[in-house]
Amino acid sequence: MKNKILLILTVFSVCMIGASFKIMQKPSKPWVVPEKYLKMVNPVKADAKSINSGKALFIKNCQDCHGKKGLGDGSKVPDLKSIPPDMTNAVFHAQSDGSIFYKISEGRDDMPRSKKDLPEDEDRWNLVNYVRTLKK
Repeated sequence: MKNKILLILTVFSVCMIGASFKIMQKPSKPWVVPEKYLKMVNPVKADAKSINSGKALFIKNCQDCHGKKGLGDGSKVPDLKSIPPDMTNAVFHAQSDGSIFYKISEGRDDMPRSKKDLPEDEDRWNLVNYVRTLKK
């Protein structure tokens, strides 16, 4: 009986700790993208080479926060002040390629400015092509 109560209390405690991390995180505020990026067209063809390159970059630079499948559930999420977006949903995919490119390039808050680590535009466009493949 004591073991059962201890197990229940342990599970409850773990759930409460997990919930407190989510409560402390703030949902992202709207991200205003400059007009020129809203209409920007991706100059890199979304072929297998580009998508594979983007995937390798995603694993190296993005997966820790955005998660393996882009769900926003990466291993660093408990340390973040804001919640990464779910890159598999329709809201994310409704953005233009230029909007995603801008956000990857410039970053904000917890999201680093990828233009620094990935100075080649083509790399960031390859990331755009890869995240477009992330769907439920």
